[in-house]
Amino acid sequence: MILTNVSAVKELLSRHGFKFAKPLGQNFLVNPSVCPRMARGLSGNIVEIGAGAGVLTRELANTAEKVIVVEIDETLGPVLAETLAGCDNVEIIWGDALKTDLRALIEEKFGGGEAAVCANLPYYAAARIITRMLEARPPISSVTVMVQEEVAQRITALPNSKQYGVLSVVSRFYGNPKLLFKVPRGSFIPIPNVDGAVIRLDVYRGKRPGVTDEKRFFRFVKAAFSERRKQLANPVSRALGTDKESVKRALGGCGINASARAQELSVDDFIRLYNKFENNQFTI
Repeated sequence: MILTNVSAVKELLSRHGFKFAKPLGQNFLVNPSVCPRMARGLSGNIVEIGAGAGVLTRELANTAEKVIVVEIDETLGPVLAETLAGCDNVEIIWGDALKTDLRALIEEKFGGGEAAVCANLPYYAAARIITRMLEARPPISSVTVMVQEEVAQRITALPNSKQYGVLSVVSRFYGNPKLLFKVPRGSFIPIPNVDGAVIRLDVYRGKRPGVTDEKRFFRFVKAAFSERRKQLANPVSRALGTDKESVKRALGGCGINASARAQELSVDDFIRLYNKFENNQFTI
């Protein structure tokens, strides 16, 4: 069966009584050029989040040693039993990716080895899934995912751009993100209201030097972006419960302009500034 033939996919889903669940943000890929490009260069152990009708899964199975799929919708069981027949290196785990301990899953299924993540993520939860996954620090080498185009722009944004924000800092803290290619909305059934894009994030090995408490660091970053139109000293001083002049002195000590706004700071700038307050035992 050609899983990129719209009529064939609709017949398949209808035959198994499958209905799209809007709350799950289900949009299945039917553009034949997308999945081969997403899977290019991936091998070894792979984790896929959400299988859809199995089109990306089959592509990954061609080159992977083993593919573990985390799929929330168990009504897809009969569909995937048909489309993944013969893919002996694929295993489906039924569950919610936002509640799955990816570190434990990789340890169990891959014997503690490293894995790559590749997925067509539900647009409504993509940013949360990516953030939680990175913060949990599972042993993953890369993340290649389809997300809403606007989210892709935020993930890959550089300082001093309109899209640069907390998600950009999170992504660049944990790895090197880049936009691979855009995907028009007509590449899916049902057709979503927005276009998509595929990004790849190569994950850094080991912890970032200079940050001993990552959760506390990201609370600091979120506070800094809470009033992005204002000078950084305003939201930071409120979050820390200190005066603006102390914040401005800390900015100067980091070589950052006292009138800077959050979107002007690189990840390294945020780390230096955070450590100024951490060393002074400010509370966040």
